[in-house]
Amino acid sequence: MFTPDAVEVGARHVQVGGEWIASFAVVGYPREVHAGWLQPLLSYPARLDVSLHIEPIDPAVAAGRLKKQLARLESSRQHTAQHGRLLDPHVEAATEDAYDLSSRLARGEGRLFRLGLYVAVHAATEAELAEETSAVRSLCASLLMDAKPTTYRSLQGWVTSLPMGLDLIGMARTFDTQALAAAFPFTSPDLPPPDPTSFAAPSGVLYGYNLGSQGLVHWDRFSCDNYNSVILGRSGSGKSYLVKLEALRSLYQGVEVAIIDPEDEYARTARAAGGTYLPIGTEGIRINPLDLPVHTRSDGRRTAPADALTQRSLFLHTFLSVLFGHKLSAEERATADQAISATYRSAGITDDSRTWTRPAPLLRDLRDTLADHGNTGASIAERLHPYVDGAFRGLFHGPTTTALEGHLLVLSLRRLADELKPVGTLLTLDAIWRKVSNPALSRPRLVVVNEAWLLMQEPSGAEYLWRMAKSSRKRWTGLTVVSQDVADVLATDLGKAVISNAATQILLRQAPQAIDDIVRTFVLSEGERQFLLAAERGTGLLAGGTQRVAFAAVASEGEHALITTDPAELAARPEHTADWSDSVIDLGPAEEHT
Repeated sequence: MFTPDAVEVGARHVQVGGEWIASFAVVGYPREVHAGWLQPLLSYPARLDVSLHIEPIDPAVAAGRLKKQLARLESSRQHTAQHGRLLDPHVEAATEDAYDLSSRLARGEGRLFRLGLYVAVHAATEAELAEETSAVRSLCASLLMDAKPTTYRSLQGWVTSLPMGLDLIGMARTFDTQALAAAFPFTSPDLPPPDPTSFAAPSGVLYGYNLGSQGLVHWDRFSCDNYNSVILGRSGSGKSYLVKLEALRSLYQGVEVAIIDPEDEYARTARAAGGTYLPIGTEGIRINPLDLPVHTRSDGRRTAPADALTQRSLFLHTFLSVLFGHKLSAEERATADQAISATYRSAGITDDSRTWTRPAPLLRDLRDTLADHGNTGASIAERLHPYVDGAFRGLFHGPTTTALEGHLLVLSLRRLADELKPVGTLLTLDAIWRKVSNPALSRPRLVVVNEAWLLMQEPSGAEYLWRMAKSSRKRWTGLTVVSQDVADVLATDLGKAVISNAATQILLRQAPQAIDDIVRTFVLSEGERQFLLAAERGTGLLAGGTQRVAFAAVASEGEHALITTDPAELAARPEHTADWSDSVIDLGPAEEHT
């Protein structure tokens, strides 16, 4: 399939069809390099092929060669000293480097490799080739690299630059592990690069490419001060697409992912990835808000925090506030606190931790207890009636039925009534948090709260999310807050606090009505403001600390098929009807209905 019409070979170039190609071999390198030091070559505006040929060196051979090199360097230094000459700074630097490398190899901290770095410049005409060649050599010189043309071996140089794994030039230099890792292009010049030799944390994910330089945007949330992120954008800007892309690529790294999904957008992704999908609100799926945070250890024993009963009592105050849509008054809080304690005592659960493994009481029991606590308790009990015996009882009228297990956990709230979605978000988030807090299951996790405004519109819910954002780092967990209602998130101090506790901040396309609040909160420039107003779907601004980069999310064909929610694409697939089969009720023949 790859067959040019003709190949004309010259001394310094080859002409392949109608294209002129000149190749270079890098023979000189800087003494010290940093992560992403080859990025300027990869982001060169014209067509430029950069080829790296890597060959590991046997440790025994490497040790012998390094010993001989040290002997030659030391001999040169002694000869210079014996004749009273000034020390050569190049020899001194090479000797220090050789001793340092020898020490690291002896401790097993790295290996040696042979690296061949070749560059092929493409142009449409011979005159344009001369200009591009001069520009590329100047760029290499600015990076302290010496690029030599493959004179009289132009054909071999061109073949070497092709993705065939053939090094016909053979001009390689010895690199150690750290220098070789820094040569890989998984970094962005506008973001702090991750340490390529660190094995202490997950290595991050590839978000896409840099809109300014065409380099790669590779970001590791677990290497930041905290692991939280916030994604803000208007409807249709690509928020869910980006979240699903990050979730899939985080699974590759062994990171567990839990997602609260208000609109059933993650069902296909969960099924394809072998995850757990729970449609909250359907018959048989219940969550008891009075469950105590009891954990099961690897040896089968059950444990709980020392203040588990107190924590649960405080959570129930938050639960009632979100359920009723307003904060409880001081009198209501006092009455509810007495009733909660009495409800647990009636179930045999006291301050004695040995009683905490007993079955927890239900919301019905709390309602019945409140009814016996005067007028205030009776008023709260009346407001609980729809959630115990009325239309909204399905989520609460029994013990918890499903354990939250799996490497990818999706809790769909689509089948919940709109009045229950805020409290449904709170309950599912609390259930996930109890799992995350289990010290026996410590591992890196991501918790995604999609459409977080559902919970943050209630002050008690926003306060709960804020506390989780502050505490998640101690549980090796990153909280991802996603919202399209930017005004609700930024309107309160708690919303701004959640944003400030996110080391990773992603802004997608914004509505003109919200852009001024975004500019003030994130201190954006005028250029960044205009970019967010006109950004295409899937493009946005990623901020990590003081560094920012404009990027476009890119998915493979397989990933795109799993994460897209475009109705036109889904309707064209034969399996589209099956995805909605659990939401359709058969009413019989059409002629029977009017």
